[in-house]
Formats: sequence, C-alpha cells, structure tokens
Amino acid sequence: MQSSFEFRPIGVVHCTHQYRFEAPRQGIFSSGSGEIEIFAPYAGDAIADLAGFERIWVIFCFHLNCKKEWKAKVRPPYPANGQCRSVFATRSPHRVNPIGMSCVELAGISGRRLLVRHIDMLDGTPVLDIKPYIPEADSFPGSAVGWRSVVPAADELMWNIEFSELFEKQAEFIFSLNSLDLVNLVKVQLGNEPLDAKRKRVRQLDDGFWALGCRTWQIIFTADRAAKKVKVLEIRSNYAADELAEGAEDRYADKDVHRKFIRKTF
Repeated sequence: MQSSFEFRPIGVVHCTHQYRFEAPRQGIFSSGSGEIEIFAPYAGDAIADLAGFERIWVIFCFHLNCKKEWKAKVRPPYPANGQCRSVFATRSPHRVNPIGMSCVELAGISGRRLLVRHIDMLDGTPVLDIKPYIPEADSFPGSAVGWRSVVPAADELMWNIEFSELFEKQAEFIFSLNSLDLVNLVKVQLGNEPLDAKRKRVRQLDDGFWALGCRTWQIIFTADRAAKKVKVLEIRSNYAADELAEGAEDRYADKDVHRKFIRKTF
C-alpha cells in the first residue's frame, strides 16, 4: 500500500473570516458568504455543469492546523456532559490528516469564481475537490448518530444573543478598517457555552461583567444563565496607552486601527 499521497489545491476560499476562532462549528449555522476561486487549469469545462446545483460538497485543507498534533480524543462543541469523544466520531479540525468537508450553498458562478453561502471555512483555505450535493445519495435523515443521540439538539443548547447599539456601531467601524468581523465572532464564541473558560478566552470582570478576548480586542457582555441569554455591550481595546505610543512594536499590525477606534466618538 502506498504510504503517502500528494494533493494539489484546485482553488482557494476568499471571505472575511481570517482566524480559527471566527470559524462557525458547521456551515449550516453560518450566515457567512464568500467565493471559491478555481485555479485556471481546473476551471472552464471542469465546473461548467455545476450550474443548477443548489449545494456542493467542498473538500478542503485545515491549513492553519497542519502543524498541530492530533489527539485520539477531542471535546466536541456540543458535548454530552463535557465528555471527550473519539476524533473519528467527530468533525474536529484537529485530525491525523487536516482534511475538512463542508456542504455549502452555491449561490452562483462568475467565471472561475463560485459564489457560496453558509460557509465554515476561512480566507485562504485551500480547496482540494468539489462534488455536487445529490439529495437521494447524500441525505439519510433517519440514520443513527451514536453518541450524539444523547446530546440535546443544537437549537436547545444555543444561547440568545442581544447586541447593544453601541456594540453594533463599534463593530461596523472596526470592520470598515480591517475587515475583522466581531459580530460573527460573538455568534461563534458566545452562542454555545459562552462562559466556558477552558475553550474560550472569557473571564469574569470585577464588576460582574464578562470579557471575551479576540486577539487585541475585548468584547464586554453580561450573561443570564437561567434565561440562557447574552447581552453584548461594547468593544474595548486591549492595548495599554503606552503600547499605542507612536513607534511602539506592532506585532499584529493593527495599532493604527486601535488609535482610530479610541479617537472615534460613537
């Protein structure tokens, strides 16, 4: 048996989501859209007959996880009592071979670009293959689902998220400057088990509020456990004043955005 194989990408994903923590758990839970650019040798006749298909399977590479070690047991985002499960019985991105698959909505075709909706991939994701979604071959709604049969449905686990007007204005301003989508981040990180500090960069503040860390930003929110409700209040820069001084090291190349954000009156 051949011990290894080499694959070449046929295309690449273009979207606004750049970081692992922005990726939805599954595309069906995502409102995100983007494009798949098909490289020239694999376009033309190779994609012409995709027109008319409502959904496609996208086989891709978890390119940001290529150097990460895989684990035999992982903790799924919707756990049964927080248990870890066998990696091959989950859709964890931390796998022996960093290969993912997603069924996305095909919204249109423009030359070499496939316009797609409900995606859980990131900008720059290498696409390895595309296959059409065929309902009679790909849908088995009555199938047994193993350990997932003891997990409540996803909509029962989800928390309701309310955004303040201030947060929406701040998030829109930041997105206009560097395309960081903090609204999507909140939906991904706080929609399920929002106070789980083992899985998320969340901490409780002294005044009873909570903070979600996103690289160099903090998102302030309150949480009502009984009602399973999060209210997102505002965004704060996580840089100290001296760190924003002119000439200070700019590891993430975003300090000018923070300076503009701090000067902005919302």
